Formats: sequence, C-alpha cells, structure tokens
Amino acid sequence: MDDHTLDANAGDIRRIEVITGTGRRRRWSAETKAQIIAESFTGEASVSEVARRHGLRPQQLFGWRHQIRNGGLAVDGGSPPAFVPMITDGATAPASRSAMVGSAIEIEVAGMIVRVRGRVMAEALGEVLAAVKRAR
Repeated sequence: MDDHTLDANAGDIRRIEVITGTGRRRRWSAETKAQIIAESFTGEASVSEVARRHGLRPQQLFGWRHQIRNGGLAVDGGSPPAFVPMITDGATAPASRSAMVGSAIEIEVAGMIVRVRGRVMAEALGEVLAAVKRAR
C-alpha cells in the first residue's frame, strides 16, 4: 500500500511536501562577503560555525578565503590584500652593505616582538615566526 495517511480509509487526505530554504542561488554583496570573511579570520569561532551562522556551506566560505589569499577576490571593491606599509623612525635606507650591519627588523606577532639583526636565512626566520605563532 502506497498511502501516506494514518487511516487507510480516509481517501481525501493527500501527501504534502514542505520545502524550506531559499531554493535559488543567492547573491552576496561585497560588504556582506567582507564581513563574513573577516569574522571567519578572527579565530573566535571555527570557519564551519561562521558559515552555518550565515546560512553558508563551510566549503563556500573556505573558497572565499582561498580567493582572498590568492588575490582573486577583492571584497572592498578595491584592490586585493597587499603588504602592510613599513613604519620607519625617519631614518633613510642604508647606502651600503656595511651600513646594514647595524640594521634590524622588528616584527610583532601574536603580542610578541621578534627582532632580527643582520642577515638571517628566510627559512630560519619562517621557523621562528611559526613557533611564535604556535606559542600564543
């Protein structure tokens, strides 16, 4: 018997199907995307939690984050993310290699300051910064 009623003798009752959700492709404004992506980078909630809160699949939000990192998505209507400008104390760039001996780089990561003086291999600096980031 293919009847979906409780009483098989009540012939007038039919099956009703309720469809929830948007049922169509949604368009996200650049401002809304920017807010959702920024919220996902705060670290206060997982990406999946942020996605569910906004009615997205986590894969969609991960895709937006990937596009932001690769410069393929400019959410503020402007250019994709770039390096932060360097702040100097008014000193000019060193004129020679001998002047670089006393120079230093100062990087603030996770509330800690890493000072680099002289020449350092990029791999070593990367390992130090990764360790600082893990320690927070």
